[in-house]
Amino acid sequence: MKRLAPLLASAALLATTVPLLAATGASAAPAEDTARQKPDWHRCSPEQPASYECATLKVPLDHRRPEGRKIDLAISRVKSENPAKRRGVLLINPGGPGGSGLSMSLEISQVMPKDVRDQYDLIGFDPRGVGASSPISCGLTDTEQNFDRPYRPESFGSDVDWARTVAEKCREKAGDVLPYVTTRNTARDMDAIRAALGERKLSYVGYSYGTYLGAVYSQMFPQRTDRFVLDSGVDPQVIWRGMIRVWATEAEPAFARWTRWAAERSAEYGLGVSPKAVSDTLWGLVARADREPIDFEGLKVTGDDIRASRAVFFYPAQATPLVAALKAAAEGKPLPAGLSAPEAKELLTGGRSAEPASDNGTSVFWAVVCGDTGTWPRYPEQYERDAAKDKVKYPLYGDFASNIKPCAFWQRPVEAATPMRTRANVLTVQNEWDSQTPLSSGQGLHRALKGSRMVLVEGGEGHGVYLADPNSCANAHVNAYLATGRLPAQDVTCRNAEPPAAKERRGSPVPSGPLPFPAGPGRF
Repeated sequence: MKRLAPLLASAALLATTVPLLAATGASAAPAEDTARQKPDWHRCSPEQPASYECATLKVPLDHRRPEGRKIDLAISRVKSENPAKRRGVLLINPGGPGGSGLSMSLEISQVMPKDVRDQYDLIGFDPRGVGASSPISCGLTDTEQNFDRPYRPESFGSDVDWARTVAEKCREKAGDVLPYVTTRNTARDMDAIRAALGERKLSYVGYSYGTYLGAVYSQMFPQRTDRFVLDSGVDPQVIWRGMIRVWATEAEPAFARWTRWAAERSAEYGLGVSPKAVSDTLWGLVARADREPIDFEGLKVTGDDIRASRAVFFYPAQATPLVAALKAAAEGKPLPAGLSAPEAKELLTGGRSAEPASDNGTSVFWAVVCGDTGTWPRYPEQYERDAAKDKVKYPLYGDFASNIKPCAFWQRPVEAATPMRTRANVLTVQNEWDSQTPLSSGQGLHRALKGSRMVLVEGGEGHGVYLADPNSCANAHVNAYLATGRLPAQDVTCRNAEPPAAKERRGSPVPSGPLPFPAGPGRF
């Protein structure tokens, strides 16, 4: 299911634990107003099945002022086909922040096993500010949307200007709304959906950023949290700068694993007979491309472009032919067999389109990432110090991850981040080799949610597990939990049955689905 298998591009986790601030204010505004709303269900589109229904709810922009300004919340539904077995509703979020989830109800309905599917009305939604839910825009250009900015002393001033410009444009275009586009308010919206549907409790499947959203809901509304599956986990203890820096720290073990894989196949790919030789080949290409970009089928590839493609190294079977193709191009040789030029370009560019991209997803991304927590440094000098240090410590992606972001100039959050103090009997799911929410991040989520259980796919590659990979050994455990409500007695580690050769083209790191930036450097 391509939409559930977006392997976005990014690499490692820095073990910097950002302390959570104490939550302020009431956990949620009363849902009575929403409960009085009766969704006006209608067919979403003549091109879609009649069973796929849509409606729009009105929710407060600021849930602490329920009588104030309202915004739209677009929801969708595919009802259970077996009312006798129906348990309730299952809400779905695909990640982001900034990812549209309206069609997730239809997509999940087509792949979920019938014995699980019969128990739920599947509910999709566009989170506030996204898609059909009162969308926001900062008016950002394509260049302004790209935050993959390597650190160089001579260009740091322009990086600061970029970060300040993004923050200022967002304030100018959507400053009255952005402070309320946060994870806590989206969790309140989830509870408003529950109330409008007349349900006592909510079940949920959340991917990537959706795991953090689900974790926050479990803390704000513990009595309304039913069967929750959190797939590909965001560590609540390091939101959000720490999560971006995780892409750098965890790229390093993935890179080492790749060098071993490529060395074992040196006869086929010619990158080196030892892991060190393979590493030397790659860094030689980076240095060569830094001096003069490599002409790769008309695409000018710099050393920074190669490092920014960090996510591909989580997939040795894709990284190896790509690097072999770059090596051939640098040497003026034909592209080796096994990887077409379009495929190689897609891996290098992260699937970026030449067409101008909407900045809706990017705007929501920064609203949430900057507005969820007040722990972002406010002084450019700290970003410069961190980026210079991490470029040495984590050479593949460290400076990209630690360089300055618009959050340095963002307005202060309206409320603090959500502490994880309440027991949450939820199921977390994780692939061992996930580039966007790496293993250390998923383990952090599991530790933070006392009472949770983890299903770990040992050797598993890909961002998104449940139903994203129809052959994943995790699916049976998730289906059993959603069907019975019983968590495993203890954490589970399983390994997919098929041999590695069968998986070599699965789990592409090219964005293909629910996350908001098919043209971006990688999100959660």
